[in-house]
Amino acid sequence: MQLTKGMEYFVAGFSLLSQKGLKRFVFIPLLINVTLFGGSLFFLYDWLTQGFAYLNGLLPDWLSWLEWLMWPIAILVILFSYSMVFTVITNFIAAPFNGLLSEKVELHLTGQPINDDGFADLVKDVPRMLGREWSKLVYYLPRAIGFFILLWMLPFIGQILWVLFSCWMYSVQYNDYPFDNHKISFKEMKDTLKAHQGLSYGFGFAVMVLTSIPIVNLIVMPAAVCGATKLWVENYRTQFRS
Repeated sequence: MQLTKGMEYFVAGFSLLSQKGLKRFVFIPLLINVTLFGGSLFFLYDWLTQGFAYLNGLLPDWLSWLEWLMWPIAILVILFSYSMVFTVITNFIAAPFNGLLSEKVELHLTGQPINDDGFADLVKDVPRMLGREWSKLVYYLPRAIGFFILLWMLPFIGQILWVLFSCWMYSVQYNDYPFDNHKISFKEMKDTLKAHQGLSYGFGFAVMVLTSIPIVNLIVMPAAVCGATKLWVENYRTQFRS
């Protein structure tokens, strides 16, 4: 089943993290993720604590029990929402390093370099990589706002739509690195992922679940880059090199 196969590719990314020759390329994306994601969780917790203290102060005594109901609901919604938004921002910063990691993972898996560019050419590619991240951000934001509104307006259905959207965006975010390394357009990349929705949503779902787990989420980004590159090599590489 393609959905399960997509999840397996993400899990495979964790085993690639420790492969000889790849560790040094994992370090910088991992450091960026740990620093930004880990540090911001403390601010998020503090904001939640103060926010609920304020809301609890507005409630009459006979409704104080609602605090116990609001906490788990708010935490689940915010974890998924915050994780998705923060992932987009973090990957914007880490884009050049994630692209390099994806390139080295593909070399490890195929034994064939993508190109013979040196370090100077890699530096020249940074603006293009950041431009690609900007395209993803422009694609993401209006849709995220729309689905976030539906999340609160349509009980149950809104939550399902938000989860599906999050799965799709995680898949787009990480599968884009190997596609971009081969100079494949953002639109063509999205069309390719849509043509293999089982793989795409399965991969994105696995990333979404682990991204919402504190501590574990700190190593999700490099693992997802590795897993998405393996997915590219085994499913799309031949198609675009023929």
